[in-house]
Amino acid sequence: MISDDWDDCAKSDIGLRETESKAKISDRIMNSIVMLHTMTIIAYCAGTVLKNVKVTDSTAELPYVDKLDIPFNVNTQLVYRSILFVEFLVVIMSGWAAGVTNALLLSLTLHAAGQMDILRNWLTQLVSRANESKHESTVIMLKQIVEKHQKIINFSESIENLYTQIAFLQFASNMIMICSLGFVIVTAIGSPDATEHIVRSLLFYTITNLEAFIFCYAGEYLSNKSKLIGIAAYNTMWYDLAPRDGQVLLFVILRSQKQLTLTAGKMVDLSLESFANIMKASGSYLSVLLAMN
Repeated sequence: MISDDWDDCAKSDIGLRETESKAKISDRIMNSIVMLHTMTIIAYCAGTVLKNVKVTDSTAELPYVDKLDIPFNVNTQLVYRSILFVEFLVVIMSGWAAGVTNALLLSLTLHAAGQMDILRNWLTQLVSRANESKHESTVIMLKQIVEKHQKIINFSESIENLYTQIAFLQFASNMIMICSLGFVIVTAIGSPDATEHIVRSLLFYTITNLEAFIFCYAGEYLSNKSKLIGIAAYNTMWYDLAPRDGQVLLFVILRSQKQLTLTAGKMVDLSLESFANIMKASGSYLSVLLAMN
């Protein structure tokens, strides 16, 4: 579907410019998110990996990136460092996978938004072309507009079907993680190793909030862009079109009134209001945990 859009946009300067612009923005977002995840994981693991530990001391508990129950004795530096290296690889690969998943959602949403901008441009040029050309060309243009609009709707529904369950899991896990990390940061204040705990937790707290914000912003952005299609169609001088052509444009306006949205598990629309609700709920649960502490 995306390859078809690239083939179509190559036929017009405006389409090519819009699509290339969104692709460049997507590339920058992808690189930024992956770099941020990498920095977070390095900061989280660096203290454990660089710590000088006496492996031969059987009375001391060996520190790992994550708590592990090793089924064999770790009595050499080579074995211990190998375990740390494998742990680091697993954590950083998981971080990259999560980052790419989030960046892909934004990339798909930006591509859909770019196609909506192209459609809005077609709508603004519709009446002027109708006045300058024959009726047949207006019918062809209207057909292209309707087909383009339907392709955008189908593409948005594909994004929704792909990400709705992922977004639901993100919603649930992010609330728990934001609450838990906030609890760790607050309770670490005043402890002897407060700086290490706060630095390790603060970056993960930032990443967790960013993940929730990406999903909610993508839903808000897609919804607002789809609303603008109906506004652009309504603002055209449709009254200068032939009655039958005006009826076709009316169907575009009516369909645009049902905004394109992304949801979490088909239950909650992803929007900035949803992000605010996540933060409020996490703050409430954090207050309960602090009161119980």
